[in-house]
Amino acid sequence: MSVLEIRDLHVSVDTEQGAKQILRGVDLTINQGETHAIMGPNGSGKSTLAYAIAGHPKYHVTSGSILLDGEEMTTATVDARARAGLFLAMQYPVEIPGVTVTNFLRTAKTAIDGSAPPIRTWVKDVRTSMEALRMDRAFAERNVNEGFSGGEKKRNEILQLELLKPKFAVLDETDSGLDVDALKIVSEGVNRAKTNTGLGVLLITHYNRILKYIQPDFVHVFVAGRIVEQGGPELAVRLENEGYDRFLADIPAAADAASLVE
Repeated sequence: MSVLEIRDLHVSVDTEQGAKQILRGVDLTINQGETHAIMGPNGSGKSTLAYAIAGHPKYHVTSGSILLDGEEMTTATVDARARAGLFLAMQYPVEIPGVTVTNFLRTAKTAIDGSAPPIRTWVKDVRTSMEALRMDRAFAERNVNEGFSGGEKKRNEILQLELLKPKFAVLDETDSGLDVDALKIVSEGVNRAKTNTGLGVLLITHYNRILKYIQPDFVHVFVAGRIVEQGGPELAVRLENEGYDRFLADIPAAADAASLVE
């Protein structure tokens, strides 16, 4: 069984004023097939954790480890992490002019697997996933995310997730900007990927609504760069009803939380 381990992770980020410490000792273990939800106020470091796991060059691990199946990922390149089985669905997916969705997906699949997928099987898989996500086939020949709506970009992220079959997916506020129908479709795609591959999921969100479709096994509260409380799905409901004030009042370091770059 695969496992993703975050051990005493400290991360700083480059700003115009210099390096700023964001994560202050994060410990988290995600086993294959588990879904973990990260919730917390704005500026608490949730997205920093996502980008640190993915290997974004702007985010620097100052101490601690990111381990995938016991292998150190902390110094690995972004592409090496992807080949090892890590996937990031971004809050704001980028546009890639001049590269079609079809070419992007096939190139990524080839890079991860080490060989190109058989064309007939690949075309069938792409079409099946697009149909399940209710994506028009014409999107396959459009440039990646160029001219896509917010919901279309998020569906395209989940299309990649289904086809690339990573071991672990970090979903950074995948629910933001989605209407009710799109939220359900995207959630069904994540659940489908988990059922088919045993995917482990780290889901970052502000709201409980997506957790009604993607049932978490564990919920973690993030404040001032740390996990301050953990529980089951009931914790997400409590957070939605009560907010984060009690955590902010109890954490001295949270006094400057508003100044953190998420």
